[in-house]
Amino acid sequence: MNRDKLKELYEKYNLAKEDFFKHQHYTIITRQGIDKIQALEQIDVHYEVIKCEPNFAVFKACAQKDGKSIQTFGSALKGEGYKDGNTNSWYVAEMAEKRAMSRAALKLTWFYELGVFG
Repeated sequence: MNRDKLKELYEKYNLAKEDFFKHQHYTIITRQGIDKIQALEQIDVHYEVIKCEPNFAVFKACAQKDGKSIQTFGSALKGEGYKDGNTNSWYVAEMAEKRAMSRAALKLTWFYELGVFG
């Protein structure tokens, strides 16, 4: 991971300590941090619902910034724990949307290539 590049990005987007945290294997930017990045970069995101069921959802995010575009997905599977799902929340559609938007914003701003996730 390029610490200098990460520091530069954190400063560019005015990210504070509460906007990210260190996971065991990677860095995670919070929803608040993602919103700062999306607003500053004026990233336009549109969604397509691929699948939406009571316990499972997949959203496709189509995002654009400065003539660049990206398509990516976010999903959520409700389970009792992380052995049988990736969320225990009842609002799986919203989780899938958030994950799709986070992934799109981080890919368009080069955070993903540095091992930073949403």
